[in-house]
Amino acid sequence: MTSDKMDSKELGLVLGQQLLGVDDLHYGLWESDLELNFSNVTHAQQRYTEKLLSAFPPPDRPVRVLDIGCGTGHILAQLLDRGYLADGVIPAPGLSKLVKQRLAAHPGNGSRVFECTFEEFPVADYRAHYDVALFSESFQYIPLRESLPRLEQILKPGGVVVICDFFKTEHHKDGRPGDRSFGGGHRLQNFYEALHDSGLRLEVDQDITKQVSPNIALLNDFLMFKVKPVSETLGRFLQSNYPKSYWLASKLLRKKIDRMNYKYFSGHRSAEVFERYKSYRFIVCRLPA
Repeated sequence: MTSDKMDSKELGLVLGQQLLGVDDLHYGLWESDLELNFSNVTHAQQRYTEKLLSAFPPPDRPVRVLDIGCGTGHILAQLLDRGYLADGVIPAPGLSKLVKQRLAAHPGNGSRVFECTFEEFPVADYRAHYDVALFSESFQYIPLRESLPRLEQILKPGGVVVICDFFKTEHHKDGRPGDRSFGGGHRLQNFYEALHDSGLRLEVDQDITKQVSPNIALLNDFLMFKVKPVSETLGRFLQSNYPKSYWLASKLLRKKIDRMNYKYFSGHRSAEVFERYKSYRFIVCRLPA
């Protein structure tokens, strides 16, 4: 069951489209030959996508893919362009509409968009159905006790799971500056333990944190030098023109405002802090044939 309430991932897309001109939600992959600037974000994001697709079997036969947390459908459309049979899972109604609009450019492809969480996915109807299950920065949102067992059921024997996402490192909650600046992600050790107990077998486990962390530097500069001055100007305007309303809102929302200021405007959202608390992994697992 979905809700019309906009979640943070959906908000991130809207802001990204309006402010940065990007049409996807995931980070980019920054290699040494790509200059770090906003004009290269889409190039870095496409390199990330190519990294994902490098783990897919070639579509020289029917290859069925389930893109779990398919965002705007950007990768889903590329899969169809390359000859894959691809379905998507997306719980956010706003994003689901975007996915369907994008897939309308691929008539007759047979793709289905499941408007639900992966925990609500109709596993019984799709047992041993997919050759590939893809998580592009969406694995972190699904409890391990739900994701791995469901993957074992929907994959064909020999099918693969491709995960590109960040995990919490052993430094999580160590109390150092920036500790609470980045949320999300399973503890990496917990993932390894759950994977060991599952029927899936780990084939590829690459640490690509340093290729992803430059995104954080770009975002931090944008927040500190663009968004923060604008928010401070708006705050001064509201305080001077509507002092009572400003005081009341500040009092009621103080804790939330303090958390947002720490998370986004304290300067702690740096590449170095990200690298300490997050391990960004490219992971490929296989269900034995």
